Amino acid sequence: MTRKTVIAATMTLIAILVAALSGAVPAAAAPPAAAKVATGYSHTCAVRAEGSLWCWGGNYSGQLGDGTVTSRTAPARVGTATWTSVDGGTSFNCGIRTEGTLWCWGSNSRGQLGDGTTARKTAPVQVGTSGGWASVSAGDSHTCAVRTEGTLWCWGFNRFGQLGDGAAVYTATTPLQVGTATSWASVTAGYAHTCASRTDGTLWCWGDSSMGQLGLGILSYRTTPDQVGTATNWTGVTAGYLNTCGVRADGSLWCWGENGYGQLGVSGTYQSAPVAVGAGATWSSVTAGFDTVCATRTDGSLWCWGNNASGQVGDGTTTHRFAPTRVGTATTWTGNASAGHHNCGFRTDATLWCWGNNDSAQVGDGTTTARPAPVQVALPS
Repeated sequence: MTRKTVIAATMTLIAILVAALSGAVPAAAAPPAAAKVATGYSHTCAVRAEGSLWCWGGNYSGQLGDGTVTSRTAPARVGTATWTSVDGGTSFNCGIRTEGTLWCWGSNSRGQLGDGTTARKTAPVQVGTSGGWASVSAGDSHTCAVRTEGTLWCWGFNRFGQLGDGAAVYTATTPLQVGTATSWASVTAGYAHTCASRTDGTLWCWGDSSMGQLGLGILSYRTTPDQVGTATNWTGVTAGYLNTCGVRADGSLWCWGENGYGQLGVSGTYQSAPVAVGAGATWSSVTAGFDTVCATRTDGSLWCWGNNASGQVGDGTTTHRFAPTRVGTATTWTGNASAGHHNCGFRTDATLWCWGNNDSAQVGDGTTTARPAPVQVALPS
């Protein structure tokens, strides 16, 4: 799950665009593609700048989207369509094509693919029939997406109210609208919780908060969106397993929720309200995985912390880190990154690098050897 990449500049742009729109929008095409990467539990998918989609690693649920359940040790292209984005859930993916349509594939036991069934799909299936989708986030067994007119929709498992519908259903196999607001800018789906930002810079969360991951100061749950604090300068948010992190317009980074591995970037136990990470630093993006978080600074450096059992912090060790730890010396990380038990990120020269757990060849270097430091992935030209 994602494992959710949040790029402050991109989210701000989306917010501006959504705020400028009024009324219903027809099946609009999505914006031009930029390189994107998504990591699931044991697989990876990436969209290249020209729009081609590639996946590799474990494929037991068809999450590679190539029509099989055969694992891949190197990137394999998913069809011939062009894509603008992709996001990885635990064992499924969803992505948006250049014409604005939304597609999902892989595990579907809770209806998280949104196609009206609970049967796994080994190739992409369309969610609904319309275009006009702006962004999508895949969690463990639920999915949420924002449309270009600013409405928010969720589907899949709803045991803790993570669909934001007041827990009216236990599962939903097709999209349900979250409230009636038309001002949503971004969304991120965690294990059993969801958070989203609005065009006014406010942040809202709902679902499971047993470890404080909603940031509301509670250890229970919410079945409809509830505002996190009073700040109005949130530019992005990313939900991990039982934790959440977000970036504000002033460059500050905040995390909350479970902290057993140091995934909040501070010492101590869980936090039920946002705490500042790396005071004095200027952060531009953040992505949270299962128990690991990575973030980029405005100088292009990359920093990770939290669970490091498989080397996913990327510092060459397997020591858990309770504070941001720099990944190498490069200053060319773009912020297009994804964190989990393995992490991946693009650099400004369009090269893709991955590290961490590699039991299913999800790092993409043709081996199943864990990588405690970034290795380059050979994406076919």
